[in-house]
Amino acid sequence: MNHPPRILVLGGTGFVGRQVCEQLARLGWRVTVPTRRATRAAAIQNLPGLTVVEASVHSASDLARLMPGHDAVVNLVAVLHGDEKRFEQVHVRLPGLLAEAMAHAGVKRLVHISALGADAQGPSLYQRSKAQGETVLRNARLDLTVLRPSMIFGADDQFLNLFADLQTVLPFMPLAGSATRFQPVWVGDVARAVVSCLKDSRTIGQTYELAGPDVMSLGELVHRSGQWAGIRGGQGRPVLPLPAWMGWLQAVFMELAPGEPLMSRDNLASMKVDNVASGQWPGLKDLGIQASSAAGVAPGYLGHRGPRSRLNAWRARSGR
Repeated sequence: MNHPPRILVLGGTGFVGRQVCEQLARLGWRVTVPTRRATRAAAIQNLPGLTVVEASVHSASDLARLMPGHDAVVNLVAVLHGDEKRFEQVHVRLPGLLAEAMAHAGVKRLVHISALGADAQGPSLYQRSKAQGETVLRNARLDLTVLRPSMIFGADDQFLNLFADLQTVLPFMPLAGSATRFQPVWVGDVARAVVSCLKDSRTIGQTYELAGPDVMSLGELVHRSGQWAGIRGGQGRPVLPLPAWMGWLQAVFMELAPGEPLMSRDNLASMKVDNVASGQWPGLKDLGIQASSAAGVAPGYLGHRGPRSRLNAWRARSGR
């Protein structure tokens, strides 16, 4: 290959995508990022070697137009909330359209972001649709690498930031699924894993579980987000675990609110199983990456952000 690698990044304007694009740009690689509205790409559009194209990744014709000339594809497109139709469209149909476009253009290399806990028999639509999408891509006979991250945290995350912001207005944190265990992984490590796989052909055909060094319950993560953000002088708010029936009602009411819900019934279903590495697949260490801990990274951004930033953003979207 005489030219810098040319990478098509689906979901490049998102939380993980921005990190991936920055790391690829630092390598001097050429990156194409499709988006339905170019204004969404403000954070990355000035990166050297990056081109923003207005297109829909859910359009077969747009994907066919985008694909030629690229050496590899990274698929980061995903949703956390929705009904069966939405999960099907994003996690199953899109991988099918992507595989067809790649085959037609003769592009073989794909790094696909799935999810830790992806399981065709899993308790949630999210987990089952993620597993179905993996199957679609494996059957397409691509040069495929699958990455399965646990909960991803970072400066712009919609998890630790949200719960820290909620603790600025609530005296305690009512929480469903508080005992579910997670193994949070830093967004920078996820991006490094994507780049590492693109650089190393030995990762083709592999599945990697991307998990951080610490296993914590949801309740502990929520409480510590308040501590890391300096709520109540670094004490955080107490967490009040909710029984299953009350958590279900809470999720129903949240789904009825305008905008993206803070919690859904499908999220609760996902939390019936722990979100931790199984150990049966290689992980970050096998990619030469030393995993960063939440305790080592999160205080640096939670303690230095505008008050109620994520909460206000949610209120603005939901009309509250």
